Amino acid sequence: MVLSKETPHQAAATDPRSTSDPPRERSVADTEGTHGPPRRSTGRLVMHSMAMFGREFCYAVEAAYVTPVLLSVGLPRSLYSLVWFISPVLGFVLQPVAGSASDHCRSPWGRRRPYILSLGVMMVLGMALYLNGDTVVSALLKSPRERRTWAIVITMLGVVLFDFSADFIDGPIKAYLFDVCSHQDKERGLHYHALFTGLGGALGYATGAIDWQPTFLGFLLGSEFQVMFFISTLVFVGFLAIHLCSIPETPLIANNQETKPLLKHELYEYGSIEKIGNGHLKSTLEDHDLSSVALEEANSSEPEVQKRMTLSSLVKAIVSMPLHYRYLCVSHLIGWTAFLSNMLFFTDFMGQIVYQGNPYASHDSTSYLTYERGVEIGCWGLCINAVSSAVYSYLQKGLLPYIGLKGLYFVGYLLFGLGTGLIALFPNVYSTLALCSLFGVMSSTLYTVPFNLIAEYHREEEQNQSNGGKSEDSRGKGIDCAALTSMVQLAQIIVGVGLGFLVNVAGSVIVVVISASTVSLIGCCFVAIFVRYVE
Repeated sequence: MVLSKETPHQAAATDPRSTSDPPRERSVADTEGTHGPPRRSTGRLVMHSMAMFGREFCYAVEAAYVTPVLLSVGLPRSLYSLVWFISPVLGFVLQPVAGSASDHCRSPWGRRRPYILSLGVMMVLGMALYLNGDTVVSALLKSPRERRTWAIVITMLGVVLFDFSADFIDGPIKAYLFDVCSHQDKERGLHYHALFTGLGGALGYATGAIDWQPTFLGFLLGSEFQVMFFISTLVFVGFLAIHLCSIPETPLIANNQETKPLLKHELYEYGSIEKIGNGHLKSTLEDHDLSSVALEEANSSEPEVQKRMTLSSLVKAIVSMPLHYRYLCVSHLIGWTAFLSNMLFFTDFMGQIVYQGNPYASHDSTSYLTYERGVEIGCWGLCINAVSSAVYSYLQKGLLPYIGLKGLYFVGYLLFGLGTGLIALFPNVYSTLALCSLFGVMSSTLYTVPFNLIAEYHREEEQNQSNGGKSEDSRGKGIDCAALTSMVQLAQIIVGVGLGFLVNVAGSVIVVVISASTVSLIGCCFVAIFVRYVE
């Protein structure tokens, strides 16, 4: 695994192999040996976390505005499920492929940052389409029927593109952190990620709750949708730029031990390094005796890498993943299924159950206005969730030495299950808003603990190999993070298909919080019994 170092010239000067290796073929990774990357300052880790702030800010804006936008362009109700179904399906299918590809990316800029930048551009494009598409179509087309049709198509495309990119970008960001940080800094970095995720969501929800139409920006840009696009783009692009400049990566092509002929065999094991031949072979002194002929073969095999890296071979690799990785993915799926069951329908629950409003009533009726009031208060409940997530992510560092990762994982699922259960039993405005703080505990847990466990598994395997013991083949962190984050898309598919059916059968959206509570409490048992924790 290639890891960056901030002082390459000093490291190269102390490398005992520097006399025999040509300078142009050497990499900083060669000098790290068993020492790993250097410790990163708090400022660097905070800069690295800025991408999570920007991403979550845009997520919150989407949650506040996407339904009004879809309604304003005339999207039929029959197509609502299609909008939310396409993105997670694409993410679930393609995320492991991109994760594996990023493990072997040979860009001079590093392995992860080209993917992060590309997905960031796609996020901005998606926001531009769903927040401005109707305005652009209205200016270009004169026929009302054509304008409506194209406005629906472009808005749907924007929502799908944004959701796909925003979900996708989390895996490369986590893999980037793992590549360039020591084990201690990985834990610190994940906590900062969760902290700024909560802060970004809170600010995004608060910004979306402001009426921008009568303000100077509303007058200048024309509508509230354009104002939110301007603010969201400014925040996201600025923070993404800070993230990309936070910690340097070492290009994979710089290390001569990475330039061996690639993909001579099929993928046999989950992300395997020895069996694939695609990526990192064991780092031994003999690996550095690479002839010019071998270098030419490696260069000529590059097209073959892209050809052989298929979805079929990756599916085979993921199916054969070690059991503890598989259990971790299942626990992540259970957690996100419970969390999304509640979060995607929470504002509707507030409007219909807590405030006793009717979304199908006439828009000038008291019942409908009551429902709108409940939705507004529900948005503030989601803001409380985001703030509590940020606070709890900070408290996790203090709790970790006492209860460990197992305790943090169990407590997160337990508190969320109890909180949603109490909301179902006592749907009161004030108690519901108070219990929204427990949603943040679950959110912070899902963003930190599973990735901490991935880091622990990799650290354990690296220690076994360095001690000469028999261990499983090391895997690329990119495919591990991608396999884990693809569970979010699978959970969204399950929730989108299953909850709609349950609500129709029950005739009430109260089944939403009951389902979230039940699944979360099942998750408590699973993380306590099946998930493996490194001592």
